[in-house]
Amino acid sequence: MTPKVALVTGSNKGIGLAIVRALCKQFEGDVYLTARDRTRGEEAVKTLGSEGLKPKFLQLDVTDVSSITKAAAFFKDTYGGLDVLVNNAGIVFKEGDTTPYAVQAEETLRTNFFAARDVLTHFMPLMKPGGRVVNISSLWSSSSLKKSSEELQKQFRNEDITEEELVGLMTRYVEKAKIGQHKEDGWHEFPYGVSKIGLTTLSMIWARRLTKERPKDNILVNACCPGWVRTDMTSDKAPKSPDEGAVTPVYLALLPPGATEPNGNLVSDKKVQPW
Repeated sequence: MTPKVALVTGSNKGIGLAIVRALCKQFEGDVYLTARDRTRGEEAVKTLGSEGLKPKFLQLDVTDVSSITKAAAFFKDTYGGLDVLVNNAGIVFKEGDTTPYAVQAEETLRTNFFAARDVLTHFMPLMKPGGRVVNISSLWSSSSLKKSSEELQKQFRNEDITEEELVGLMTRYVEKAKIGQHKEDGWHEFPYGVSKIGLTTLSMIWARRLTKERPKDNILVNACCPGWVRTDMTSDKAPKSPDEGAVTPVYLALLPPGATEPNGNLVSDKKVQPW
């Protein structure tokens, strides 16, 4: 019998590594740690191995569509699909970074939204009945949306928004940022927050889509905020350890068979957050 299988993107360090660690302890199946850099990924597998855990490694660069399609083919051929997908890979430019705003906007959206979307595009058709999909977003998505124009808020909160319309909005933000017109176009200033608006909204779109197209398969899709976690992406002053940050993502990844909610929500500390 083919074992169950879980995949965590961008998981050689930080929250992603902590999620793999927890899944190795709690998930009854194979757990794949992935990284863009093979050496770093294999070192992370060895680290968990020294703890008595047995993750498997697969090289995956979420910003490279050919890498995504190769990985998708591997899971289809080896496991017949996927049971758990945790879309974790992401970047943030820290406060005070001197990189031009236009570059920050384009690079952040490229990884946190467009690459995450590519992962979903290729892996969602592989999700098995009872599958669980967790997109690592942030409460910055909701706070950044609140600080955007009323028109943008209305569009992102529209329950009928399509993936094409969402992609159009995300593309528009990047284009406006390149010419310094994002503020007057109604966008919040923080590229990371804007990217997570897109990812949270995309999670909701996929949840509605699967409920309609595969109603009997009980595939649950959620976005979540791990909280403020001590990683090299954030700050050593953050209150949560990576293992503490992994709690909510793992909770969503392991929602029991037959569960119907949360689905299509933004979740933090295991609680559905307002959008």
